Amino acid sequence: MAVTTCLTWFQEKKLKNCFGEKQLSLLYKATVHGFSSDDLLLRCCNQGPTLIVTYSEDYVIGAYMQEDYQHGNKCSFILFAFQHTENSEFKIRLFEFRDKFKTATNLLRYGLGVLHIFLSRRQVTVDFPAAEPLGLPQSYKASINECEVFRCEDVLDKRRMEGVNELRNSLLSDIRTYKPHGNLVNQVRILLLGPTGAGKSSFFNSVKSVFRGYVTNQALVGFDTNRTSEQQYRTYSVKDGKDGNSLPFILCDSMGLGEKEEGLCMDDVPYILQGHIPDRYQFNSIKPIKPSHHDYIDFPLLKDRIHCVVFVLDANSVSNLSLEMVAKIKRIRKELIKYGVVHVVLLTQVDGLDLITKGDFIDIYRCMPVKFKLEEVHRTLGIPLFNILVVSNYTSEWDLDPVKDILILSALKQMLWAADDFLEDLPLATDTEKEE
Repeated sequence: MAVTTCLTWFQEKKLKNCFGEKQLSLLYKATVHGFSSDDLLLRCCNQGPTLIVTYSEDYVIGAYMQEDYQHGNKCSFILFAFQHTENSEFKIRLFEFRDKFKTATNLLRYGLGVLHIFLSRRQVTVDFPAAEPLGLPQSYKASINECEVFRCEDVLDKRRMEGVNELRNSLLSDIRTYKPHGNLVNQVRILLLGPTGAGKSSFFNSVKSVFRGYVTNQALVGFDTNRTSEQQYRTYSVKDGKDGNSLPFILCDSMGLGEKEEGLCMDDVPYILQGHIPDRYQFNSIKPIKPSHHDYIDFPLLKDRIHCVVFVLDANSVSNLSLEMVAKIKRIRKELIKYGVVHVVLLTQVDGLDLITKGDFIDIYRCMPVKFKLEEVHRTLGIPLFNILVVSNYTSEWDLDPVKDILILSALKQMLWAADDFLEDLPLATDTEKEE
């Protein structure tokens, strides 16, 4: 049976961020390995920087040690304390202590100036100089029911970055070699829908940037719904490199969904899905396209239709979606179900959520703030959890980041699979529409 920490996700995450975004590996747990300094030192020596954590009835108290336990020279400790809590609503207080004579081992066997951990007595005490800045009662003394020690490593060290780059290259290869189901089309069409400013154009720019090899901004990004470019229907093909072949997908950017009668006209949606609306068509919020319009595509082929729809939402704003916006999205979902179009949700700017840092991108779906947002979208819109994706677009960066690229490419790969589901579910008669 695996040995697990007593820290909640929020407690562990805040501690990681306090000491420079660390990865914590549990080395020692007193209730499993014994309440003995010798047992602790046996397991934790020569492990580099470590974090020791004690649990009393009311507080979690400990120290971050930047030197090894057997380091013989002066050492620096960052002491911390916080009250027990299950959620993110708590504050960690820090106090740095330096001692040029004592080693880290003294903390466990003899006490360290202001903090004393006596495992055999199952007791922790904090003297006056540190108690006040740590938010503890003066000369704090308490019984401890658990003590844990963690090895601290940089989340994105050289070894992990090698794994990140390997995964990035694998995703790039998967997308480059992707072929739509049954070769029914050469490129699948992915329609991006969502409120103005949610990140639709930024997502296209991010995808193009990854394959171009540098950050680029072909699609104009902004919040001005009166601007001509914001009112147009755009279909973007992406090349593999500056002069490479077109990749097997087209991203379609639409006018943003607005409140009430603003933004994209709901009556235009079926025409977009069926492929009747051409590139650079100028939307009109109150007047949908008609078959008599000079730009109307009378007989669209399968390649002109939408094969996957992505609802793009800002992860930091989903809690504030108005009733009108929710109603619009649900109305569009009914149309999608009617036409058999698979649809997903893309939550952008996930890095803006509380406590989330770049190191979390490697395993983003296990982060509690992200889980809460996924569940919220599921409850509000009825979208299955496995169809809700997260991403961090390139919005202000000058250089590409392989960790961020993984999120972008993973989301795109899921969209391609969703498009395949649509193509696979088409009636057999559609085979006659195969591209030459």
